[in-house]
Amino acid sequence: MVEAVLEDEVSINSQLEWELEEGIPQPDEPFIQKYMAGRAALIEQEKKQRHDRAFKMGMSPLAREAARIMAAIRKQELASIWTPKYEDTLGHTIQGNLFPGIMFSLARGTIKTTKLWNIIVKMPKGALLHCHMDAMVDIDWLIEQALGQKGMHILSTEGLSDDKKLQEGIVTFRLLNESSVVNGPSIWSDRYIGGTPMSIEQAEKTFSGNGSFRDWLYSRCTITDQESINHHHGVDAIWKKFLSTFLIVRDLLFHESIFRSAMQRLLRQLAADRITYIDFRAAFTFEFYLEGKDTPQIGYEDFFRVWEEEIKRFKDTEEGKNFHGCRMIWTIIRRLDNRSIAESMEECIRIKKLFPQLICGFDCVGQEDDGRTLADLTPLLFWFKKKCYEADVDIPFFFHAGECLGDGNETDNNLFDAILLGTRRIGHGYSLYKHPLLIEMVKEKKILVESCPISNEVLRLSSSVLAHSLPALLSRGVAVSLNNDDPAILGHGENGLTHDFWQLFMASENLGLEGLATMAENSLRWCAVEDQKQSDWIQGIERSYLGRTVKAEMLKQWRSDFEKWCQWVIMEYPLEADLDSEAGSE
Repeated sequence: MVEAVLEDEVSINSQLEWELEEGIPQPDEPFIQKYMAGRAALIEQEKKQRHDRAFKMGMSPLAREAARIMAAIRKQELASIWTPKYEDTLGHTIQGNLFPGIMFSLARGTIKTTKLWNIIVKMPKGALLHCHMDAMVDIDWLIEQALGQKGMHILSTEGLSDDKKLQEGIVTFRLLNESSVVNGPSIWSDRYIGGTPMSIEQAEKTFSGNGSFRDWLYSRCTITDQESINHHHGVDAIWKKFLSTFLIVRDLLFHESIFRSAMQRLLRQLAADRITYIDFRAAFTFEFYLEGKDTPQIGYEDFFRVWEEEIKRFKDTEEGKNFHGCRMIWTIIRRLDNRSIAESMEECIRIKKLFPQLICGFDCVGQEDDGRTLADLTPLLFWFKKKCYEADVDIPFFFHAGECLGDGNETDNNLFDAILLGTRRIGHGYSLYKHPLLIEMVKEKKILVESCPISNEVLRLSSSVLAHSLPALLSRGVAVSLNNDDPAILGHGENGLTHDFWQLFMASENLGLEGLATMAENSLRWCAVEDQKQSDWIQGIERSYLGRTVKAEMLKQWRSDFEKWCQWVIMEYPLEADLDSEAGSE
């Protein structure tokens, strides 16, 4: 060992002698030091434009130390875990093609074994602003509930008699009285008569495909790991599968007893992940069944009544005592015709008058590349605003826009219309970084981007978190919040925000705790927890913690919880930053 050290010293000395003989400048020479000082000043000057500058300048000593500890742990885990060979917590050597920024579905199993996961999972995350209700209920749990639902039947347009039909055949589920069911050939047979109902229990017993019925149904309700990494198949292919999952999930979820249980389960999970408020989205084309009924309700009054009862029930529990509630951004599917959209808009206004505390906004959803543009929908959107005025209700826009790879095509140009039509937030905004003028307009108009990095990866906009466009927006000072979008369908395995927070923290050297905290704080500043006219909305964002509004109180509570969490980080991991300093000085 001593001999090896001596050999290294001889080699270093020999290298230094050669450099001096050749006249190569050394790092400590004055003009090199001057260059380095100018370089550091330039980097610092650029960082003054970043989204987290204000938060960073105002960080408490506790928060600064927690940030130092987390940065040290990140550095250690990048070197020790995200390598082709590492040891798990039990000392087992695991071989694998692991590297920092690996695709989410390949990294997911390892993420939860890290110290940083244990830290970030406890971090107060503020509000969840971009999530689709029917894509958030654990699919395995939902399947279990459906199998226990009396009268649940499966139907298809054709016999699901081979692998292709099993994976691509149109499948629906319906609640039916047994007296209305006609027996016939099995749905798994090529003799099956399209549209014939078969009880879900019988379907499970007679399933003839590979694996179990539950495994098959789970695969039809989710983006599988293999599908999520097949980026060479393109965006349209994954969206075809993605949209097909909603059709089945909605059939299983929107039955009163299942929905009630699902809401309690979901709200518990989100509150446990330190989320205190949620702006849900749902496309109101689903059918809602009251308990004991096998025909759907007309309109959505009963759905909102049930939902309101479940929100209140959760807030009355111990887990929900710090939960500020949730509201709904009403959405229409952008592929629908004018009449269908107009009828949905009128129902939205009717429900807003009946449940003003539950409806907080309006949006258009579906694949942007394969649907109507905001420009095409503009006449209807102006008509909607007119109808809102006549009904004396205010329903602001929170548009999806820029969830695409285009550059100057019709889909990409949705960003222009979203801003011109007065959106308060932009859902995804993936292609916004290509538009320098729009970036400045977004900042000036105080518009927040609801970023969903894992969703964008799984739906093939970015190959991994390292290739995501978000850092380009953060570096320009755009306000952003982190969101999970469709966690159950996209295969997160968790319903909270920890995966998205963890991914961004590990992916960017520039982000740090101050970046995560800024996005958590933003989520509360831009949440739609209360109805506000546009002037009040802007004033609330600008005043932030000041004032006596609901949002101001939520922000103060978040800051208090954040400081307590920082103290916990310091007490739980007191030596991590020092170990990193020692390693750097060796």
